[in-house]
Amino acid sequence: MASGLSAPSGPAAPSGPAGPSSDSGPSGLPGGDGAPVVDLLVAGVGPAAAAAATGRALALAAAADAPYDLVVSAGIGGGFQPGAPVGSLVVADAVTAADLGAETPDGFLPVTDLGFGRVTHLPPPALVSALAAAAGAAVGPVLTVSTVTGSAARADALRARHPGVLAEAMEGFGVAEAAALYGLPVLEVRAVSNPVGPRDRDAWRIGAALAALTGAFGKFTPVIGKLAPVLESWNRHD
Repeated sequence: MASGLSAPSGPAAPSGPAGPSSDSGPSGLPGGDGAPVVDLLVAGVGPAAAAAATGRALALAAAADAPYDLVVSAGIGGGFQPGAPVGSLVVADAVTAADLGAETPDGFLPVTDLGFGRVTHLPPPALVSALAAAAGAAVGPVLTVSTVTGSAARADALRARHPGVLAEAMEGFGVAEAAALYGLPVLEVRAVSNPVGPRDRDAWRIGAALAALTGAFGKFTPVIGKLAPVLESWNRHD
């Protein structure tokens, strides 16, 4: 993905505003030449690792008086068929923790139904629409799971609980939680490497998904640079 960024990138070492990032990293607004300044952070697998790494990067940036303007979680994930075929791109309009809650005799209850917490973050709609249009990506909910779906029964259950869901991955909600602590907008972008459902390694297309993600970020960075007003005013509008 790094080769698709329009600005130099490397491990997150905050030194100013930043642009899109890798699987759970901070990002932001244009630099002096109008291009987004990018810090790329590889944070590891799962929501806990993603939240910890993203929170650390945001804290260091805030302490250096060089805060970020946008946080992007990007990577590969499973696609719910037929809405998100293998090799396609998805931009999340909702970042939802699919398994944060409790099992009951009547089925799964999210923590919100238990009377506390939250399970969904909503990225700025204007930015989601612009990025999806730039890369030809589908727009819909992306689920964060701690256990990847491996059966048709679980895939069907997730579809039933989350109408319109397009993809699942393992980091987005953790990244969004860290971003929310700093009042920052978040995006999640996923390239589909495999269908959600029965586990079939022969059906995975990781190379194709990574290529799609790289191409997407070559298109995303100039769009983000042009949408600085959306980021600056997102709290009032969304």
